[in-house]
Amino acid sequence: MIRYPLAQLYQEVAYLALHFNWSRSEILELDHQERRQWVTQINQLLG
Repeated sequence: MIRYPLAQLYQEVAYLALHFNWSRSEILELDHQERRQWVTQINQLLG
């Protein structure tokens, strides 16, 4: 079983919370791929 790196999870949660003001629980309800997609979209917008 492959586990998701905890440091990366914390980074994604903090990044999305900072930019979207979403709560921790809202962000953790997203699956890994959806969180990564939102992070990618933010990065593209900030370019």
